Amino acid sequence: MAARAGSPLPGRDNPRPMTVDKEWLRVESLDLDAQGVAHNAEGKVVFIEGALPGEEVQVQVSRRKNNWEQGTLQALRRESAQRVTPGCVHFGLHAGACGGCKMQHLHAGAQIAIKQRVLEDNLWHLGKVRPERLLRPVEGPTWGYRYRARLSVRHVAKKGTVLVGFHERKSRYVADMQRCEVLPAHVSALLMPLRALVASMEARDRLPQIELAIGEGPQGMVTALVLRHLEPLSGADVTRLRDFAAEHGVQWWLQPKGPDTVHLLDEGGPELAYALPEFGVVMPFKPTDFTQVNHHINTVLVGRALRLLDVQPGERVIDWFCGLGNFTLPLATQAREVLGIEGSETLVQRSRENAQRNGLAHKAGFAARNLFELTPADVVAYEPAQRWLVDPPREGAFALAKALADLRQAPELAPPGWEPPRRIVYVSCNPATLARDAGLLVHQAGYRCTAAGAVNMFPHTAHVESMAVFEYDPHAVPKAPQADAGEAVALPEPEPEASA
Repeated sequence: MAARAGSPLPGRDNPRPMTVDKEWLRVESLDLDAQGVAHNAEGKVVFIEGALPGEEVQVQVSRRKNNWEQGTLQALRRESAQRVTPGCVHFGLHAGACGGCKMQHLHAGAQIAIKQRVLEDNLWHLGKVRPERLLRPVEGPTWGYRYRARLSVRHVAKKGTVLVGFHERKSRYVADMQRCEVLPAHVSALLMPLRALVASMEARDRLPQIELAIGEGPQGMVTALVLRHLEPLSGADVTRLRDFAAEHGVQWWLQPKGPDTVHLLDEGGPELAYALPEFGVVMPFKPTDFTQVNHHINTVLVGRALRLLDVQPGERVIDWFCGLGNFTLPLATQAREVLGIEGSETLVQRSRENAQRNGLAHKAGFAARNLFELTPADVVAYEPAQRWLVDPPREGAFALAKALADLRQAPELAPPGWEPPRRIVYVSCNPATLARDAGLLVHQAGYRCTAAGAVNMFPHTAHVESMAVFEYDPHAVPKAPQADAGEAVALPEPEPEASA
């Protein structure tokens, strides 16, 4: 590490409590939040926004703690070969920069390599698990991929303008975005017309957000926009919305209160849906339903998950955290029977309707259950299934993994004839909770982690999606439960809205 010119080297008689002015630091790695990680001359960790591994940089420190510092790239002396020119003019470290993306300055191939390493590191350091095989990362389009987004709306009276977009970097202010390269081109082109539309409306001060959802069903592409309005819209404003829809080919939905109040402005338009052609499945959805942001990656993800699960025609499968049936219905085309379990009765009813729509109701059943409070008795009550698909939210599937561990540690908790699933495919949106649950499955529940790999669902963001495969080993000797087995893993800070 280069020392400041003319200064003595640090030591016991010359402590250096902080990164000194103009000190050059060598960046060693990238953390989960896409910050470069370096050590200053005294060995203190320094997190540097905008810096990449292998670079020599100067940093403007903004936060100091006893064991670490945090700051922003100030000067660059040695540049990484993986540094690229960002594809969007609104990305960067400048004032007012959009906070939706964090990695546009890093080559797309390097992004997925780093996410793969984050997955491996989390599995080992948090779960003490090493996969027997690393899966090739799932990749797809890196631009124009966001079919879901929540755009904030602000009428800035002092500037006489309306802003529509994501928040600024590390701010609650809305970025002054004229375009967005991660949105489909036709949606990016709507940003300025949307600003003009809101500016013309009587309710412009009471319209906090517009949610985007794009469908690609049998009727072609549908661009749905959900307008959150805090007061009833006037007849003139409704007319303005209809005129905008006619001009730009969009479908307006209105949300006066919570998500359950979302409804079409005008009935009779094309259906909002997405397709899984490999399985002949069409999934209708509402624009506020949880569906994957990246439809291209979701298609590949479902196909890979089912190939890894390798369901046989005579087998029964349980799909935990099934949502609208994104995995359940494709599984029903292969298995004898599939049970999808979700926390919301409303969502379960929607799943039943989707199964009926696709002619799979005779093979796909659904049940509502709080999946964060599962016990061994709850798990065995659903009868044995040879294979499980687990697709939890960020919090993970701790209760489910813990129930399997308890059943392995105390077999008497299960009724005669009950057997654990032979194979589990776990689809994760948080490597920390995946690692936690993997530790339980491998060390206490009798499973081997046979494969794992990253999925680049959110290019240019720090979000890490992944998939892991667990194979039951009846001869494994489980470890005794640890005293801290029930403790929660500290989760990273939530992604900005652009990558939520």
